[in-house]
Amino acid sequence: MSARFEWRASLCTDDFPIAAYEALRQRVTDHTPFNKLAWLYASELALKPGEQLHVLLGWQGDELALCLPLVASVERFARLPFRVLHHLGYPLADRLALLTRLDDDAMRNALMQIRQHLPHAVLQLNELAGSTAQALAPWQALSSTAEQRLSCRVPVHLISEADHQEVSGDPRYKLRRARKRIAACGAQVRRITPDALTMGPLLQDISEVEAVSWKGDEGVGIFSDARHRQWMDRAFTALAARGLVRVVVLELEGRCISYRLGLLEQGRLYDYNLAFLPQYADLGSGRVLLEEWIRWGLEDNWQWIDASRVSLDNSSHQLHERMTGQLEHWRWSFYSWRPGGLVLGLALRVWQRFKPRLQQWRARRAAAAVATPTPGATPVVKTPAPTENLKEGKHASASDSQR
Repeated sequence: MSARFEWRASLCTDDFPIAAYEALRQRVTDHTPFNKLAWLYASELALKPGEQLHVLLGWQGDELALCLPLVASVERFARLPFRVLHHLGYPLADRLALLTRLDDDAMRNALMQIRQHLPHAVLQLNELAGSTAQALAPWQALSSTAEQRLSCRVPVHLISEADHQEVSGDPRYKLRRARKRIAACGAQVRRITPDALTMGPLLQDISEVEAVSWKGDEGVGIFSDARHRQWMDRAFTALAARGLVRVVVLELEGRCISYRLGLLEQGRLYDYNLAFLPQYADLGSGRVLLEEWIRWGLEDNWQWIDASRVSLDNSSHQLHERMTGQLEHWRWSFYSWRPGGLVLGLALRVWQRFKPRLQQWRARRAAAAVATPTPGATPVVKTPAPTENLKEGKHASASDSQR
């Protein structure tokens, strides 16, 4: 059956096909909380000036078979402006499923619809689950350049009967030590399942913790500015109203000093964000709160604890100590045949050929610096990461945030 396409300017209108969207979302088995309309509504309302939302719907008969909400904006590379498309929710959506049930021919037609309606240099879809590769394969042949780049490997923990027993090895020692420190200062762990009324005050408490943590100092938290704060308030309040939010907090004299904020759907807990007051960094509360996730999951029959998102390299998320598997997130970039797309695509290919040589040169330079240290000084060699072809949205999810 051939697909019929239409464009919408908003997800928030009264005539948006909510029931058809929910039916499509349920048919895509690897959907995440960031595919929920509640999250997408909040993301739309948080768009910055100059960003425009365009929603592509694909129908097969009366059944919705594609929903792709795209945000068009102008980004500068080498000081030159280029029109770029991102999935709505970027960069704070930790994992997305591509909501499509179209076949290859229909997907090719969908890309042509996008290029006709939204002329652009590059279409970039971030944090897509690995299962989307087959659906997006037809777009590669229609692009001047296409790149599938690994964003991260997320550690996940399958909850099992073995979790009733204390963890073994070095994590056991670290967990016991953290519990002793927490008990010594009189702090207590508390589980919270907020609703729409209690979510707001709870977000206020945890945003104050984040503000004085390293995330607040570096401006990378999910509450880093007024726009992000309103975005998170709307999103989590709406998700809490649907029973999808879970929080574990460490409280001292009734005050939150550390927390983990998660989203629960399909038996999977996405460990989305955490922070702690810097004066209590030595408690090791993150590991204790992670253990509380697992205990909660045992009691409520969750299946997975998921790190949601981590750094691709040098991740320090404590779930690495407990993981039973990993999930891959991918970034897909499709460069158009327009002049801007050709320029950026050529720049990417040149960079891909030059990057290995640059890395080898840096490695030789670092080795030489170590071999010939300055007399009387301890050498410190820094090797900054090379600039990517497209700017990455930076935010602090549950990764690399507490040791």
